[in-house]
Amino acid sequence: MLRLAFALSLLFLNLFACEGGYDSCKLKITHSNAIKNSTLNISVPNSKRLIYSNHQPNAKVLKHDIFLNLYLIKSKDNFKHPFTINNHLALGVASVDAKSAIEGKILKRQSGLNNFARFSEKTKTPALLLNSCCNLEGIVTDRGIIEKVYLERFLSSSSSDYGDVGIRVDDTNKKVTIQRVDPFYKNNPFKVGDIVVSLDGKKVYNSATLMRQILFSKISTFKSIKIKRGTKYYTFKVRVNKRYGGGYLSDTFLEQKGIYFSPNLCITQIRDDFDGYGLKVGDRLIQVNGKKVSTTTDIATHLNDFNYAASLLFLRDGFEFFVNIKGEIEKKSIWEVVNCNAN
Repeated sequence: MLRLAFALSLLFLNLFACEGGYDSCKLKITHSNAIKNSTLNISVPNSKRLIYSNHQPNAKVLKHDIFLNLYLIKSKDNFKHPFTINNHLALGVASVDAKSAIEGKILKRQSGLNNFARFSEKTKTPALLLNSCCNLEGIVTDRGIIEKVYLERFLSSSSSDYGDVGIRVDDTNKKVTIQRVDPFYKNNPFKVGDIVVSLDGKKVYNSATLMRQILFSKISTFKSIKIKRGTKYYTFKVRVNKRYGGGYLSDTFLEQKGIYFSPNLCITQIRDDFDGYGLKVGDRLIQVNGKKVSTTTDIATHLNDFNYAASLLFLRDGFEFFVNIKGEIEKKSIWEVVNCNAN
């Protein structure tokens, strides 16, 4: 009888979720065990689970997005009524966990990998962003909301790679302005302060749409980007390269060279390409091109002064040393990972 009652309750949740509103969504989260401590374990179609976690799940991973901490695994419980992504405009949304539903709206859309969407209300994390029919609109993390278009791409795409054309942008005075330029992007034609006017002949209205179109582009294809520089307009045809940094990874532009940093600028991962430079996991970066750095954003900003080589000053056990990085490095990657604490 208990099994029958449970099955009927799930059927009710699936068929009448819209009528039941967010109370039904809370029950569905509870019955599906969608939230476990600080991780999300969301039942999705085809007997799979979408995992959001800072640690690799103890299961066979079918796919992994290293930028957004997303995993796809095969589900063993075969939850009968999985969460589906809403492909239509939602009339209302709420941040929902097993005990509460906080209704609100997205104030700012997700702009690429580094700037997650912002919600109008204070929320508990982690949680699911749902409409009243319990369809996924996104996931709520301590850094903001990862929107459904990124979840949909992760679930449907054969690859978890993202595209990159060597720029980072933001919305300034209702215009999409280039904030940082990748000095390692070959023949990068862009400059800090350029205003992006159009992409492939279509007008650009906001950074969220532009970054999504770039990130979701196929690697090695080409994009036509029109910019305004001062009073003049330029159109550049640029190649889409593979993205190496952003999201839960550092995004200093040195990632494509194999170096990743912690928030306090210690090296956490390094490729064997840099054996010849004498760098080690745990080395702390303190200057870039003669300028002091204290955040990963500082690194990317001062790397824009890159000309022939980037001059990096590191600290190791009280000893300071310079490393000059130049040219293209293409070798097999071997990674080391450590925890780096400020001292």
